[in-house]
Amino acid sequence: MTTAATDADGSGAHPRFAQALKELGLEEVLGRARRFPEGTRTAVEAAAAVGCELSQICKSLVFAADGVPVLVLMDGASRVDVERVRQELGVKKVGRADAQAVREVTGYAIGGVPPFGHRTSTRVLADRSLLAHDVVWAAAGTPYAVFPIEPKQLVTHAQATLVDVRERRADGM
Repeated sequence: MTTAATDADGSGAHPRFAQALKELGLEEVLGRARRFPEGTRTAVEAAAAVGCELSQICKSLVFAADGVPVLVLMDGASRVDVERVRQELGVKKVGRADAQAVREVTGYAIGGVPPFGHRTSTRVLADRSLLAHDVVWAAAGTPYAVFPIEPKQLVTHAQATLVDVRERRADGM
């Protein structure tokens, strides 16, 4: 396990994220976090490790919108429609941020980016699909730990705007 995955409280959460939870009054979340020695770098891996539906995993994805970072929170079973993000933001171009940009903006590596507690403040969009569940699971700052949170609480603490930006399937879902 990497040193970034080690922590003082035993939760598996990255120390910066654990501090963010404390500052938000969410210390109880650390007690419910789950640590996985094999890591959960993908939504599929996280859902299998937690034992939940794929759509209960909250992916934290960083995009560049006309060069400005934006975080999109998306359920694990869906893909982000970059055209819908572009329209929502009223920008000309949206694309995925590279690994270096993700780390610079959030302070975390891809596969472990939490929905809040980042190094810098960015605009956050949360897809409404997350609200379909009582609880969702998100990365706790490392690929080795996830934490549960109510979707409305997630949106509030991430200071996210609720949007519809998931890719639509051929059947319209």
